[in-house]
Amino acid sequence: MSRLQVERRDFLKTTALAAAALGTSGWAQAEKHAATANPEDKPAGPKVAVNPRDLGATGDGKTKDTLALQLAIDRCSVLGGGVVAVPAGEYLTGALQLHSNVTLRLEEGATLHGADEMADYPVAQVRWEGRWIKGYSAFISAMDAENIAIEGPGKIQASPAIRGRVERPSGLRLPALIEFVNCRNVRVENCSATQTGMWAIHPVYCENIVFKNVTIVSGADGIDADSCKEVTIDGCSFETDDDCISLKSGRGMEANTINRPCENVRIANCTFIDRHFACIGIGSEVSAGVRNVVIEHCKCLGARSHAIYIKSREGRGAFIENIAVNDFEVSGAQQGFLRINSTGSGKQDEFPVPGDRGIPTFRNFRFTNIRVHDVPVLVQAVEIHPRKPLDGLSLANITGTAQSGMKLANIKNVEIRDVKVTGIDGAMLSIANVTGTGLEGAEKLDESKLPKLPDAVAGPATPYVLK
Repeated sequence: MSRLQVERRDFLKTTALAAAALGTSGWAQAEKHAATANPEDKPAGPKVAVNPRDLGATGDGKTKDTLALQLAIDRCSVLGGGVVAVPAGEYLTGALQLHSNVTLRLEEGATLHGADEMADYPVAQVRWEGRWIKGYSAFISAMDAENIAIEGPGKIQASPAIRGRVERPSGLRLPALIEFVNCRNVRVENCSATQTGMWAIHPVYCENIVFKNVTIVSGADGIDADSCKEVTIDGCSFETDDDCISLKSGRGMEANTINRPCENVRIANCTFIDRHFACIGIGSEVSAGVRNVVIEHCKCLGARSHAIYIKSREGRGAFIENIAVNDFEVSGAQQGFLRINSTGSGKQDEFPVPGDRGIPTFRNFRFTNIRVHDVPVLVQAVEIHPRKPLDGLSLANITGTAQSGMKLANIKNVEIRDVKVTGIDGAMLSIANVTGTGLEGAEKLDESKLPKLPDAVAGPATPYVLK
């Protein structure tokens, strides 16, 4: 059985367990989708081995080895696929593009260093903040490829001279570190990735993608899974300046029309340190939806805001549904464990989804076996649109210490049980327009003090056309 088949088997097993635990029709649907995905996971095995030094690579850290490295990748591809084995050395290089059936293996002591000059990164169509725009290609990229991999134990390091996310004054998005677009059967394993100011790893429109035992240090996001399906992130460690992991599916009418959700995601056995935002962000660019996410056996060791932030806004449309978090430990979260916001996260799109259709649907969120250590707020879930309440929220077996309890508004089918958190100043539970079980003794929130709803999103004068 191939590694990818093993990862898929583990994903299906986990999804089935989550479905049984939650006991909702939503999770039954999640299990159905997972069970029918990827019927032909048969990645090709290695056939040839190519050494870039045989094609002129120096590995001296001064000479640009772009041509030799790309020739090695191209040769491996045209010979039917196999392994490009990069031996120990410091390889200065511009952008590289992987092809189908090629594994890029960075041996012990091998480091790829991104070139400083922007001319080394071709300009192309790239996805940025949920829209397709003109921007610089990633340091390592692949498009329309299948059966590709990046293996360690070597390192991939972006140029420290390229900082920020957008070049001024051109407005071009700066290079991601690793970016896969419309690829199938992708594996990144046992390596380390260091980025400066842009997202580190950004798969878009990919299917059956595995990140395993990857160490990610980033001046922005760690992994942004964008309109992908069958995603596994296992045993990875993150130290980032923005979201460690973000699940997205595009922004506004463009993404809503394309309609490629992010779905069937498993995040397990990971550790997170975030310096400016959340450990795991679901949204806010979710105009095609996010569904069927399992997060388990993870630790938040530090977050500038929240350990988990589920977010969208009016004008996004679509949905976030079937989110199951189990065995999650939280410390160092400076704003709290969990925040849920369906009304006002992220910037509005130039072409938003109008009317009630643009109010996102949130449903089936389950959090079990959560351990918190002195978090300022346990749960903040009051920024939820009253015309589309969150349907299904379970908070069970939560222990530890916190300074403030749970505030919930506009939620139905709530289940709260076995919450044993000490240190709370004030009410453990405060609610407004909430129904369900485990609400006994809750304090009533003053609805006049809830966050103000954004202005309604009007329809365009002429219908939106994708072009």
